[in-house]
Amino acid sequence: MYNFQFSNPTKIVFGKGQIQNIGQEIDSSHRVLLMYGGGSIKKNGVYQQVIESLSNHDLVEFSGVEPNPSLETLSKAIELVESKGIDYILAVGGGSVIDGAKFVAAAAKFEGDDPWDILAKGAKVVSALPLSCILTLPATGTESNGNSVITKRSTQDKLPFSSPHVYPQVAILDPSVTFSLPPRQVANGVVDAFVHTIEQYLTYDVNAPVQDRFAEGLLSTLIEEGPKALSEPDNYDVRANIMWAATMALNGLIGVGVPQDWATHGIGHEITALHGLDHAQTLAIVLPSLMREKKEHKAAKLLQFGRRVWGITEGSDDAIIEQAIAKTAAFFEEMGVPTTLSGYGIEASAIDALVAQMEKHKLHAMGEHKDINPDVARRILENAA
Repeated sequence: MYNFQFSNPTKIVFGKGQIQNIGQEIDSSHRVLLMYGGGSIKKNGVYQQVIESLSNHDLVEFSGVEPNPSLETLSKAIELVESKGIDYILAVGGGSVIDGAKFVAAAAKFEGDDPWDILAKGAKVVSALPLSCILTLPATGTESNGNSVITKRSTQDKLPFSSPHVYPQVAILDPSVTFSLPPRQVANGVVDAFVHTIEQYLTYDVNAPVQDRFAEGLLSTLIEEGPKALSEPDNYDVRANIMWAATMALNGLIGVGVPQDWATHGIGHEITALHGLDHAQTLAIVLPSLMREKKEHKAAKLLQFGRRVWGITEGSDDAIIEQAIAKTAAFFEEMGVPTTLSGYGIEASAIDALVAQMEKHKLHAMGEHKDINPDVARRILENAA
């Protein structure tokens, strides 16, 4: 196991009815920017709970944060922060809203000329406004980490940044608010959490059985509970297990002391940027093909994955690996998330532009061995066409 340091400062408040406590978690001396998306929180009762709990707070609202949050939209929120004297941000929504809030929090304190440099040039975030969140869509794990991904629509760039300064102070997770999610979002959330776990697990062995077993437990839970969330949408226990699994998948715990991959994400971001697919949809396209492309380097972990997670005990090593990959793709398909470009109407001719984007973003050393470059990514995409 590699050396590591681990700290997660986010306070998790989990369970039914916990949204009403957000007012107690944010000091009433703050002027709060309430950020949310397209208005679904007003239909499922979340907005009303938040407003009631924050009745003693000075509150300014900013709505309209879109899926794959854009610089163009978030720049308006940054202007609002400056003009209204905002000193605290509360994000209410899924990963896009929370990612957007993190960027706004960092941009509000950024001392450079252009906050986009945080993503495009890796400019360091040295401080940020404090923020908290109320999660309505379990998927990305952003509610308890310092990661964010933002899109610049004008240039079709989708880029990540990470900083310890943008960890949410408090994250409220009420599984019951996910009952009203459409099946597509439920499925996306399960696939997203699954691939997050895989990116930190399916690499090579460094004798870290604690992290491996944690990861395998998350994967098994998602495989068991994911289809139930579609067939039993009002099952609180199922929703609770999925919500907690998605949080645990990317709160840093399973990734400490082990190598990590993230090439599936790097390639997937380009598909979203050029074609507008949901984040999880791009991961479902890339992962099975990437597994096959890199199965020689990932062989030991693929065997472990096949035996422990999928329960495959018979056949040659290669047969077990192939079955594990096939079962993973079948699981995504069972969740209603296609695993090929053609499944979303994207033709193979689009691959050239995707590879060109990777060249533009200098994605020349992806994966745990830094050996996935645009040429290798081309093969992965061609085999996923």
